[in-house]
Amino acid sequence: MSSSSKNDVSKRRGAGQWAVAWRRFKKHKSGLFGLGMIIVLLFVAAFHNYIAPYPAGSLAPLYQGDAGQPPSLKYLFGTSVGGSDVYSEVLHGAIYTVYVAFSGTIITMVICIAVGIVAGYMGKYIDEVLMRITEIFLVFPSLMLILVFARIFQLRNSNPYWNLLGIQIPIGLTMVILIVSVFAWSPYARVIRGEVLRLKEAEFIQASKGIGANSRWIMIRHILPNVLPQIVVLATLTMAGIVLTEAGVSFLGFGDPNTITWGRLMEESFPFMSTAWWAEVFPGLAVFLTILAFNLLGDGLSDALNPRLRE
Repeated sequence: MSSSSKNDVSKRRGAGQWAVAWRRFKKHKSGLFGLGMIIVLLFVAAFHNYIAPYPAGSLAPLYQGDAGQPPSLKYLFGTSVGGSDVYSEVLHGAIYTVYVAFSGTIITMVICIAVGIVAGYMGKYIDEVLMRITEIFLVFPSLMLILVFARIFQLRNSNPYWNLLGIQIPIGLTMVILIVSVFAWSPYARVIRGEVLRLKEAEFIQASKGIGANSRWIMIRHILPNVLPQIVVLATLTMAGIVLTEAGVSFLGFGDPNTITWGRLMEESFPFMSTAWWAEVFPGLAVFLTILAFNLLGDGLSDALNPRLRE
């Protein structure tokens, strides 16, 4: 069979795999519900400036004498003691949640894919070195180090934003994402490595070696596409973990003070829980629902992409 015919067969097989996965996923009600919740989150993040009653950081309720008001038809989530509309602030915080989830996941997955595939396929001393490094990151007290590095970057950066093609990127929040991502990749790298160890003994890998394909070609063209289903599932779970960690860091007062994240809203409202509980509960509920959405989606994708399950 010619090489072009082999590529055509491979493409059809890949397309068939994803078609079967989509058919399975459509039958997974909780996975579809999670996907719907994420679509709503993306919509809110994209149009938060248009659907929020007040601009970000607005103190209009304070000037109207409505600070610390409970939820009502005028203020759906109530107002904070500081005089901001909680509903508007939660909507504005969605854009930063999406930024945290996707940028943090991209960084984390790039690291764990590179380490997992190289360690699993190359083996020997390369595997030993990479796995020992992975184990070091696994046993580190990651939360404590994240808080320390986040505080250091806060003190060293006076400029709150980068201006990239007219888009303001929050420096402090980006630094938190980078720090969290550096400590989040290690468990996923071990999962990918285990899958690669299984794959590299497959007949099509041995056949590629037999015709003289080099290791880099095999890892990129054969190993990576075959671990992609596992990567997709891990990515959704990573998004949930990244969002939760960033919210925790911000809640503890180590986040970016220049961005309206849900964790920061909870941190600011926590001292007033006894008098304005709604200002704490609704941002926390937004975090909970976002994490739930990513976990439901990950559960649905895991079932849909599992080749061991029969329809």
